[in-house]
Amino acid sequence: MNPFDIARKTRENILKVIDGLSVEQMNLIPKGYTNNMVWHLGHLLATQQLIVYKLSGTEVLVTDNIIDEFRKGTKPENEYTEEDILELKEMLIQVINHSEEDFEAGIFGDFSEYPTSYGLVLNSLEEAIMFNNIHEAVHLGMIMSMKKLV
Repeated sequence: MNPFDIARKTRENILKVIDGLSVEQMNLIPKGYTNNMVWHLGHLLATQQLIVYKLSGTEVLVTDNIIDEFRKGTKPENEYTEEDILELKEMLIQVINHSEEDFEAGIFGDFSEYPTSYGLVLNSLEEAIMFNNIHEAVHLGMIMSMKKLV
């Protein structure tokens, strides 16, 4: 098992958790939370791209809009449509698959050290990929908690 298998499984689990939820449920920000489930989907995409691709000096696979809208410290600014949600869902697995292909092809450049808000310092691409799995598992838990409230 490689770290991309773990990332793929976590994202598949997220898709199972949110399966069948309405657009309204996905957009709802439960009491006590600052984000909704749509934001979490976009945040996973943005964060993985920033810590794996950007910190390695490699062009990201997602749009600047996704990075700007869902990076750490952001919150939902508008309601997302069914099309928006579907696009994010589709990208979850596609981006991980592409990232694994890029890793195997050795396209990543020199990695820039990054201190995370988790209290760890990422010193290499491999550490970033491993850390991303921890980050995504935390968000899976948050999505599972939010689902109970929508």
